[in-house]
Amino acid sequence: MKRLLLAGLIAALLCPLAGWAADDTQLASTSTQAAPILATDTVTVPATSTPETAAAPATARNGRTIFQTFLAGRADAGCDAAQTSPRWQQHFSHAPSRMANEDDDVLPLFGYVVDELREAGLPTEFALIPFVESGYRPGARNGSGPAGLWQFIATTARNHHVPVGKGYDGRLSAVDSTDAAVRYLKTLYGMFGGDWRLTIMAYNAGEYRLLQSLRRAGMNAQNAQPAKLPGLSPVTYAYVEKLHALACVLDKAQAEDDLMASLDRPVPILAEHTLPAGATLAQWARQRDLEPAMVGRLNPALASNPHGAQRALLAPVIDAQVAANAAAEPLPTVVATTVAQAQEDTPAVARKSSRKANASARTHTVRNGESAWTIAKRYGIPVTTLLSRNGLKAGSVLKPGMVLAFDAKP
Repeated sequence: MKRLLLAGLIAALLCPLAGWAADDTQLASTSTQAAPILATDTVTVPATSTPETAAAPATARNGRTIFQTFLAGRADAGCDAAQTSPRWQQHFSHAPSRMANEDDDVLPLFGYVVDELREAGLPTEFALIPFVESGYRPGARNGSGPAGLWQFIATTARNHHVPVGKGYDGRLSAVDSTDAAVRYLKTLYGMFGGDWRLTIMAYNAGEYRLLQSLRRAGMNAQNAQPAKLPGLSPVTYAYVEKLHALACVLDKAQAEDDLMASLDRPVPILAEHTLPAGATLAQWARQRDLEPAMVGRLNPALASNPHGAQRALLAPVIDAQVAANAAAEPLPTVVATTVAQAQEDTPAVARKSSRKANASARTHTVRNGESAWTIAKRYGIPVTTLLSRNGLKAGSVLKPGMVLAFDAKP
């Protein structure tokens, strides 16, 4: 009897253990079943290549990603209503709709400029400057002389190492002009204590004029009140207001469902490429399965006849296989027909080396009442040297805002 009772007790103790083991087996089997994949999930496909194989660069991104990258990179989040005006907000109210328009090149260009600014460690408010200057049109020209995305005048462009000549106008190159603008903005941003408003005012009026205004007001970059700085043009004060207005317009656009839905589309990622010497833009685009019309709109500086030197161009990132096929089949080229054309062309690859060669160069932004003689005297250089260095003649009129370059004394 005792044996029977002992056997029953052991059986009672073992039954729960057996149930737990069965439950564990069932859990193990169900855990191996695939979980349902949601539409928003990122699905990772096991790589078949070796770990050393680099991933191919993305050729497109979502338009909302560009928009969010801009918003995240601003120095001042949100909309500062006290710093803007309904007038300028109304004036720039079309900006979001242009971004939403698939037939407009604004959104990919805007993404390119935002990327360049973020890489340089600058606030993305500066990406709004081309809206004010050119409406984000690389080929924009002003009757008084400025041209391109950033609306440089010829003298200022040359002094920032942008080639301007009969055969090639680098102001119409989104690559050359953006590169120069970002470098200049980075210099000003450091000069004025990382204040984007003062940087914008210096960009518009010239750094020396803004420094003079700060001294007259007894202010510095840390305690400056941009709206109260004396002696500046109304255009300079309005410049800051315009960027504030644009920032508010884009900030408010987040609440527009239809607009945000329009941005929710693949947008080509733009990057710098090289057009071989003697090749045409259309040839280059067709060989890489790109739309020649779009590439032409992005590169008005290269719309003329083939150049005698290779040039930088802006175009969508190219699929790796397409790029490899294009590299295997060199484009037919046309050699420069005249010595003048060959001399006029400056290779794109020489752009960075020319900056090093000009590392000793200095610049001066012309102010009201200044002449070539007073500027030359200030820096202790012959006036003829200053004029020839900037392609000017004895009778040339210096306009406020012009940037003159001269070689620093050893």
